[in-house]
Amino acid sequence: MPDLLDAAIDDELRAFFADARMRAGDYGAHYAALWESLEQQSAGGKRVRPRLVWSAYRGFGGADRALATRVALSFELLHTAFLIHDDLIDRDTVRRGAPNVAGRFAERALAHGADERASAVWGETAAVLAGDLALSRAHREIAVLPVEAACREALLDILDRAVFISAAGELADVVHSLRGAAPGIEVVLATLEHKTAVYSFEAPLAAGATLAGADPESVAALSRFGRLVGVAFQITDDVLGVFGDPAVTGKSASADLREGKQTALIAHAATTDAWPSIAARFGDPTLDDDAATTLREALRDCGALDAATQLAQEHVTLARFELDAADLPHELRGELGDFAQRAMERVR
Repeated sequence: MPDLLDAAIDDELRAFFADARMRAGDYGAHYAALWESLEQQSAGGKRVRPRLVWSAYRGFGGADRALATRVALSFELLHTAFLIHDDLIDRDTVRRGAPNVAGRFAERALAHGADERASAVWGETAAVLAGDLALSRAHREIAVLPVEAACREALLDILDRAVFISAAGELADVVHSLRGAAPGIEVVLATLEHKTAVYSFEAPLAAGATLAGADPESVAALSRFGRLVGVAFQITDDVLGVFGDPAVTGKSASADLREGKQTALIAHAATTDAWPSIAARFGDPTLDDDAATTLREALRDCGALDAATQLAQEHVTLARFELDAADLPHELRGELGDFAQRAMERVR
């Protein structure tokens, strides 16, 4: 079933972007290219959010695949919008090993004779607009859904809450990264929950269950589960960003250390005697691979890797407790329990 859902989402995205590119052509080649870059940005993801929408919807007896696909598409476009804006905030021009929207448009500017400064402006402008376009369409998918008004309003509330809290998390992440001192673990966990867990896990589950007509108590239980498993997922993602195999993850194992990304690994390291030596190179934009390897070994030796892994497992355990305590359909409980365990056992 996940493969069928992935195919349905991909088909809907292709149709949406084909129509958008055709309409955009009336406004010039650059605008059409912007939509092409937006389509490329949406490709290649894990489709976690659509799968969660479908799992919750089907788990509560939903059977209209076309209807669920529209809601799943909304959350996939929301994810695309946030990725584009997140890259812009981080000044990244590469995503999943290829140029992102900003990177493609910076290259396009150079090809059209722009200098380095102008090409950067092209890239930043394209990223802002592309993210806004994806975000707008995410809302439209819910706004025109052929369901009763009360259901549509509830779904819009879920989407609005996800955007509202994620923006708070993104801002907090930037603020913490600029303060110099490593934030405590409570701050890191709150940022992970707000920036990622709510929109990526809580909201899709709540939306799928709401679409199927689940009772408020069940929706609330799924929301709590989603926040907990989302934090576990993101802790694992941050661990893989430092200790993962780049050939498997598709990500550099040095970028987070070079950027100075504040994670559970760093929050733990900052409480140990090893922190002064780690802090001396952490966040250094000139950090090379050899120095990154030294930092990685220091993080392992001071117990940061074990602490982060244990923290992820604790959140998985708490998430499974939420499932066991709630009155949820048996099949859905088992499916989400397996998903929770995979969230921290994955290698990419």
